[in-house]
Amino acid sequence: MWLLSVLVPLVRLYLCGVKVLLYQMFNRSLTLPVLPKQNGRVAIVTGGTRGMGFETARHLASLGMHVVIAGNEKEEGTAAVKRIHEEGGKGKAEFMFLDLTSLKSVRQFVQTFKARGLPLHVLVNNAGTMLVSETQTQDGFEFHFELNYLGHFLLTNLLLDVLKNSGKHGCCSRVVTVSSATHYGGVMDMDDLNSKRCYTSLGAYSQSKLALVLFTYYLQEQLTASGFPVTANAVDPGMVDTALYDNLWSLTQTLKKPVAKLLFRVCF
Repeated sequence: MWLLSVLVPLVRLYLCGVKVLLYQMFNRSLTLPVLPKQNGRVAIVTGGTRGMGFETARHLASLGMHVVIAGNEKEEGTAAVKRIHEEGGKGKAEFMFLDLTSLKSVRQFVQTFKARGLPLHVLVNNAGTMLVSETQTQDGFEFHFELNYLGHFLLTNLLLDVLKNSGKHGCCSRVVTVSSATHYGGVMDMDDLNSKRCYTSLGAYSQSKLALVLFTYYLQEQLTASGFPVTANAVDPGMVDTALYDNLWSLTQTLKKPVAKLLFRVCF
């Protein structure tokens, strides 16, 4: 029984991965839509120092937005901001410290942001981790669950009033949450959210992504029912060759490289 409880979710996850790779194999072309200028609007991008988060922050800044890059690596954040400014975009970028594995840090980040009196038009919940060995955060939660889900859940709810006040009908504020197709293989065990009974890193990751999707659906339902000018969406970027795969075993890393070169999407 224990073996089945481990193997079945893993098989589901790998099948999801195969489906995504097949889709990307036959749908290679990605055309970035032409977006209108966003001068004077403010965005927060978590995990915006590298990978997809950085590309998102850079593009939003190029549209004229004031982008707050939220992350837990100050040196990387400073370098990301410098790079964006050197590209000569019309927007502004800055770094603010945020550790999503600490609910205290999330609250401090929101308190600091709100004290500045800035509006907030776009919140991109992008930061995440994958394939981490069994670890608990200082708050006592499983690492994937807090970093990928709980931190973003708290961040979004604490910033919701600013998002509501900044949006208007016809020009809504947005919450965009980066999830993954692996959520299809995720299982929410409400009696064991910390995955203590049977831990696998892929299982913990897929559970955190499923939690993000469920939260996004519920949030959108509540926003629509209340008539607030805010939209909530979850997005699956597909398989992208980023640092998210750095925790793979050495042999798996070696095997992954040729596959990633051929089939994974690339952050430039």
